[in-house]
Amino acid sequence: MSANLIFFNGRCHTVDPSQPKASAVAIADGKFVAVGEYSEVMRHRGETTQVVDLKGRTVVPGLNDSHLHLIRGGLNYNLELRWEGVPSLADALRMLRQQAERTPSPQWVRVVGGWTEFQFAERRLPTLDEINAAAPDTPVFILHLYDRALLNRAALRAVGYTRDTPNPPGGEIQRDAAGNPTGLLIARPNAMILYATLARGPKLPLEYQVNSTRQFMRELNRLGVTSAIDAGGGFQNYPEDYAIIEQLARDRQLTIRIAYNLFTQRKGLELEDFAQWTGMVKPGQGDDFLRHNGAGEMLVFSAADFEDFLEPRPELAAGMEDELEQVVRHLVINRWPFRLHATYDESISRMLDVFEKVNREIPFDGMHWLFDHAETISLRNIDRVKALGGGIAIQHRMAFQGEYFVERYGIDAAKHTPPVQRMLAAGVAVGGGTDATRVASYNPWTALYWLTSGRTVGGLRLADADSQLSRETALELWTRGSAWFSNEQGKKGQIKVGQLADLAVLSADYFSVPEDDIKSIESVLTVVDGKIVYGSGDFGDIAPQPLPVLPDWSPVGWVPGHYRGPAAAPLQRAALPHQCSGPCGVHQHAHDHARQSTVPAADLIGFWGALGCSCFAF
Repeated sequence: MSANLIFFNGRCHTVDPSQPKASAVAIADGKFVAVGEYSEVMRHRGETTQVVDLKGRTVVPGLNDSHLHLIRGGLNYNLELRWEGVPSLADALRMLRQQAERTPSPQWVRVVGGWTEFQFAERRLPTLDEINAAAPDTPVFILHLYDRALLNRAALRAVGYTRDTPNPPGGEIQRDAAGNPTGLLIARPNAMILYATLARGPKLPLEYQVNSTRQFMRELNRLGVTSAIDAGGGFQNYPEDYAIIEQLARDRQLTIRIAYNLFTQRKGLELEDFAQWTGMVKPGQGDDFLRHNGAGEMLVFSAADFEDFLEPRPELAAGMEDELEQVVRHLVINRWPFRLHATYDESISRMLDVFEKVNREIPFDGMHWLFDHAETISLRNIDRVKALGGGIAIQHRMAFQGEYFVERYGIDAAKHTPPVQRMLAAGVAVGGGTDATRVASYNPWTALYWLTSGRTVGGLRLADADSQLSRETALELWTRGSAWFSNEQGKKGQIKVGQLADLAVLSADYFSVPEDDIKSIESVLTVVDGKIVYGSGDFGDIAPQPLPVLPDWSPVGWVPGHYRGPAAAPLQRAALPHQCSGPCGVHQHAHDHARQSTVPAADLIGFWGALGCSCFAF
């Protein structure tokens, strides 16, 4: 077979145990037709074959995020200022101030997830006074994980929160001594107040939503992502909010393969939602770029154990089992795969009781189902998942919330949170993901850093050596492992003859760089369906050029989606106040904080070294 595209002089890690390494690949009609050495692959060269020299770079299968809120995130991507990877609060506030000056009325500036106070050199959140000073007139909404949101005075006016506004169920509007809202919204015991307030903001017009979704996919391609499973989300209605992604699929403009799950939106009417949808669409319906994948991650509202480690573990309602059983029974009868959000082992035990009961009457019989997150799942419940043929999709939420978890439950509990090694040892299907965009970052390399180093983005080591994954195993979870979760195992996730031709050529060798450098890896050439969808540097000339960002005031046109690493370091250091008295130039008040920290000195040295501190004068 004559190939459309041949890559040679690469270091391919295939994730195929029968042929772990290769230097060249040939692609035809969207699939790998040859994988091996130069001489055997070049037999597939024809008159029109495009041949690309990879110049010795590392190549991996395209990354597959098994839990990403891509469809909802795409509709809003161009509206959002991102603080992912920004190393100082001073920089974050500068970015906020500059974006507020660009943003026209009545639009907001939104910082929606993907960051944590522990990533900042100052090791703290912005204050409401700082936010109001940075943006006195433009509404600002800043979401921190799913525990709180910070609104400036202009945003409070825009949403209409006054001293007469009652606290909504499941949330708190913090007030001053006179009873007026301060701008702090607290999720207690769930995030509904955060969802609902964010939903009040202006939306982009449809043509800009198309551009926004394409920009988000390009950003994911830049990071080597070629597939994702969309886990639905709050305020993401079917079929209305899927019109843009379906339009892009019809127009063959998707550069990410998407399998989407449907997430119930109506508390108390969950069964009605799924009864309607099972009559509208079938699992697997679609094609290799956009296909339906089943139900979840919300099946019934009473079964959602909200993950906020600043708060005590929530106890699920007494009637949860009956409501969940009705929905699961309906899904199994209709052979709909399902996924369920679950953080705590106590919740998982009760959920498994329901699944086992339904299975005794209506056998799952190989139907794929899974838990999402499962941070504190026990060995006993891992075995129960295995016995029912289920899987577990894990995400790097602990990389952003680990410090809070340790404060509440202790460092020993954090060593196996989640217990990925134990899941793998039990033979459970495990897939890697991010749960982006509203808690953790969508950057897969942050997730791979967390899996392999055991550290949070703030530098705190959680997992010990026994709990960390090898780089090879972590990559497998993000490629071949995630394919199971969309019933596409054996179809994608490996660089292997016959599989879908998705791959990423990396900016650095993931398998040998120092662990802290994993976070800075990007793709310099990304291929989806045998077509180049992204390229930079040496490969920029053979890749599609970026689209203009719409609207022109969008943060995406001004700020990189994720901090780019050491190249930006001089700017970051120049912006930091209170310079260190030592030779390194890092700010003094952070050193003072470090002296009082309980984090091991070796960990702090690594953290400050990444920011350019060389004196270690603390």
